[in-house]
Amino acid sequence: MKIICIGRNYANHAKEMNSPIPDVPMFFMKPDTALLPKKNPFFYPSFTNDLHYECEIVVRINKLGKNIAEKFAHEYYDEIGLGIDFTARDLQQKCKENGHPWEIAKAFEHSAPMSDQFLNKNNLSMENLNFFLYKNGELVQHGNTKDMIFNIDKLIAYISQFMTLKIGDLLFTGTPEGVGPVQIGDILKGKIEDTDMFTLKIK
Repeated sequence: MKIICIGRNYANHAKEMNSPIPDVPMFFMKPDTALLPKKNPFFYPSFTNDLHYECEIVVRINKLGKNIAEKFAHEYYDEIGLGIDFTARDLQQKCKENGHPWEIAKAFEHSAPMSDQFLNKNNLSMENLNFFLYKNGELVQHGNTKDMIFNIDKLIAYISQFMTLKIGDLLFTGTPEGVGPVQIGDILKGKIEDTDMFTLKIK
């Protein structure tokens, strides 16, 4: 199982990061150790002083595929969840300045916690789907899939040109604007429409 993450897939997030809007999907990988095991707490990593949340719709691949045509991409998933792409922003900035890869800032242990439950896409409006992240009860991120630069089918088709997608692979589809820091003691809650998806306490 692999975790594939999309960068800069919402224009307003690219702007808030002072980054150009991509012409093709940008993706990077996280190892399976980035997942947070069920019922485990999330501990603030000791190697960063600037940990940021990035809430994202997560697609779970249900079919083996390579070089998937966009018109068939919808057949390769039937469930979505909600997750956080945690980023050590201070380490990421150093990587950028030195022209280094970002794995140290993105792929660390438990950097991709996500909901235990997945929702059937057939019960959702996938092209107009709201999702929300609250920090200590305050809304900090509100995304909608209609604002994606590259929709889910385009992402699946594009990525499958470069690697075989396997059953159980997770695709983090990008975060909207509103990313920001967390501190020990913060509580993050994620929702898709009216459904509570996860609650995460930072320890």
